[in-house]
Amino acid sequence: MAASARSSPSRPDMTKERRTMSRISILGLGAMGSALAATLIRKGHSVIVWNRTRSRAEPLAAAGAKIAASPAEAIAAAELTILCVVDYDAARSVLTQAEDVLVGRYLVNLTNGTPGDARDLGTWLDAKGATYLDGGIMAIPPMIGDTGALILYSGSTNLFERHRAVLDALAVSRHLGDDPGLAALHDLALLSGMYGLFSGFLHASALVTSGGGKAVDFLPLLLSWIEAMSGTLPDLAGKIDSGLHSRNVVSNIEMQKIALENIVRASREQGVAPDFIEPMLRLAGQRVAEGHNADDISAVVELIQRQKRT
Repeated sequence: MAASARSSPSRPDMTKERRTMSRISILGLGAMGSALAATLIRKGHSVIVWNRTRSRAEPLAAAGAKIAASPAEAIAAAELTILCVVDYDAARSVLTQAEDVLVGRYLVNLTNGTPGDARDLGTWLDAKGATYLDGGIMAIPPMIGDTGALILYSGSTNLFERHRAVLDALAVSRHLGDDPGLAALHDLALLSGMYGLFSGFLHASALVTSGGGKAVDFLPLLLSWIEAMSGTLPDLAGKIDSGLHSRNVVSNIEMQKIALENIVRASREQGVAPDFIEPMLRLAGQRVAEGHNADDISAVVELIQRQKRT
């Protein structure tokens, strides 16, 4: 388990009552990093900032932050360090400049990447004697510090509980487990659901506008339909978890395959590319060809998961 199991004589006793940390370093001052720092300053915390380009730190200094000359100086001066840089390679590069001060430090990384990226960084930091928490920000910069912002965390439970007050100042905080890769996994899973919604909207809009309609006029009808269909998701989720895809089926996959075929045919008739729909048709067709005609549409997950099993 990366970082969470390591102990060090220089660390404060993790069993003590959780307290709000007063000194927080923010490394990386892009739009999101600056929003994190500004929020913590606004909520009364002492903030140290560092950025490769110093000019980005100056507006925060005017608001009350202290500018550190290096990542090592920033980490050494703080009780909690939050990284928010472009990717995990950049995070490793920044932290490599501070290897001599990592022992006993508490580090939160809010860089977008894969579960493997998060686990690798957690293992590296564990070897350096640091305690690590990975995070996935489910918000845009203006939402930080306000209702509606969510940050998913995974990694050291002790770090999460000890610094919960600071993390909650940024957004609603949800800890998913000690595996550092879980936050990135859930972050990307949520984004995949979002992009699936976007792709459906874009294809539906292309169909409607190909007949002379307007997307803005069609949208209320689509939203009402999506809201109604979202009520089927709990049943589909139960079938995915149980593997019982033929239980209580209202519209089996063979019928839904016909609907998908008609969407593809209509798209081509209207001069609309069926690129978003054809993968679902292929999966449904494969499931039917394998003899699972009576299954629900949830059964295509068996094909999506097959790569992992093999």
